[in-house]
Amino acid sequence: MSLPKTVRAYSSALGPADCVAGTFHYDAISGRLEWSDELYALHGYRRGEIVPTVELLYAHKHPDDRERCHDIFMAACEAGGFFCSYHRIIDARLREHRVLTAGEALTGNGGLVAVEGFIVDLTSTLHWETERAAREAVEGALGTRSTIEQAKGILMGILRIGSEAAFELLAQYSQHTNIKVASTAADLIRLANSPEQAALLDAFVQELQRRSEDHAQSRADKDGVPSG
Repeated sequence: MSLPKTVRAYSSALGPADCVAGTFHYDAISGRLEWSDELYALHGYRRGEIVPTVELLYAHKHPDDRERCHDIFMAACEAGGFFCSYHRIIDARLREHRVLTAGEALTGNGGLVAVEGFIVDLTSTLHWETERAAREAVEGALGTRSTIEQAKGILMGILRIGSEAAFELLAQYSQHTNIKVASTAADLIRLANSPEQAALLDAFVQELQRRSEDHAQSRADKDGVPSG
């Protein structure tokens, strides 16, 4: 497996910033492990502060991930070939990083010769993606609320009813048709904003009322109380 001596960063399609990555090389004959400068930094060190070893590498794995990482590494060493692992590490400053380790176990003469690969710090990318998902969820919720409020206003103006009664019309229609309240509200707004759709708007409002009356009648029948 031919790798560059140093991989300083990679560009993520999910985030605006590059993510740090570094390479490693383990000589199975001598037991010597080499890190690039970026890999020292990822683990919270500077070159010269420590001597990287396999034991130190595993010591920085998150305790919950350590055994699985070991199993993946040992399987690759025994069979040779490529391996890949997504896991967490804890650096020397006790900061957690989410990383992807990928590499290749090189064999020869019936045994393991070397293991080399790279580790990519995905922490910032995952953080950015989580923030984006949360932001989109909030924006979606606010947009849904705005749509429903606008539809309620239309019904209040047409039928001269209160806000709660207007929402009840939307909710009952949604329940009977299995269509989300926000979608029903959006359809109502679309018709109200199209003068040429006035007849369809009237028919839609009447349908909302009919669904609500049917629901009231159904409840009255169930409770044994005459409606009207």
